[in-house]
Amino acid sequence: MSAFVLLTLTGLGLAALYFLIASGLALIFGLMDVLNFAHGAFLTVSAYAAWRTAEAIGGMTGLLAAVVTGTLTGLLLAVVVERVLIRRLYGRVKEQILVTVGLSLAIPALVQAYWGADSRPFPVPEALAGTVPVLGASVPVNRFVLIAAAVAVLIGVQLFLSRTRYGLIVRAGVEDRSMVTALGVDVTKAFTLIFALGGALAGLAGVLAGLYFGSLSPHQGTSLLIFAFVVVIIGGMHSLTGVALSALAVGLVQQYTNYYVAGGFGDFAVVILLAVVILARPAPGRRSPVQWLRERTTAPRPPTAGAAAPSTGGQA
Repeated sequence: MSAFVLLTLTGLGLAALYFLIASGLALIFGLMDVLNFAHGAFLTVSAYAAWRTAEAIGGMTGLLAAVVTGTLTGLLLAVVVERVLIRRLYGRVKEQILVTVGLSLAIPALVQAYWGADSRPFPVPEALAGTVPVLGASVPVNRFVLIAAAVAVLIGVQLFLSRTRYGLIVRAGVEDRSMVTALGVDVTKAFTLIFALGGALAGLAGVLAGLYFGSLSPHQGTSLLIFAFVVVIIGGMHSLTGVALSALAVGLVQQYTNYYVAGGFGDFAVVILLAVVILARPAPGRRSPVQWLRERTTAPRPPTAGAAAPSTGGQA
C-alpha cells in the first residue's frame, strides 16, 4: 500500500511537471498555430539562470528568487525569438519548424559549451528536501510543490483566456485575424503576449524540473520536451484541460510501469499509450477501431442456408 501511494504521488508530481511544459506548447500552437520546437531550449536556459540565482543566494529565499529569475528568463527569451524570428514566419509552417528546430539544437549546444556537459546539482532548500508521511509512505515534499504549481497555472491561464481583454482578443484573432485588425485591435501584440506566456511557463517548468530531479543538464529540456509533445498530442492542442488530463495519464502510467513491470519500461508504455490514443481517435475519411468494432458487432447476420426466401409477390 505504501509503495502504491508513493508511486501515485510521485506520478502526480511528474504529471505536474509535464503539464507545466506542455501547457506552454499547447498555448503557442493552439492559439497561434506555431509549433515551437525551441520550447525545451527555453526551459534549459531558464533552468541554468535559476540555478545560478539559487546558488548565489541560497535557502528558501534563493529558491523564490530562482523561480522569478527562471520565469523572467523564459519570458524574455520567448519575446526576443517571437519578435526577431517568428513574427516574420506566421502562416509559414515549414520555415517555423526549421527555425525552431535550429534553435533547439543551437541553444543547448551553447549552454554546454559554456557550463560543460556534466550535470549540476540544483540547490534545494532544507524545507523542501525532506519527506512527509502519507498513508505509510514517505513522500518528498517537492512533489506537492509541483502539484500546487500545476493547479495554479491551470486555473490562472484558464481565467486569463476567458476573463481578460487580451485573452478574448487572442481567441478572436485566431478565428478571424483580418476582422479583428480591421476593428483597430493590434493582434500582433496579443500574439507576442501569448508567446511570452508560453516562454514563462517553460521557464517555471525549468526551475521546478531542477527541484524535482535535483540536478540539471544542457539537454534536459530536450528530453522533457519529447514527453511534453506526447502529452499535447494525447490531450489535444486546443484544450488545456485535455492537456492536464493527458499529463496525469502519462505521469502515472510511466511511474506504475517502471515499478510493476520493469525499470525503464515506462517510456515504452507511454509510447504504447500514444499509439493507442492515435489509432482510436477518429480522423476525417477514416473510421476509428472503436467505430469499426461497433459496426462489426451490430451488423445484421446473413440468412442461413436453410432459411426460406422471403415472398416477393403473389401467385400467377
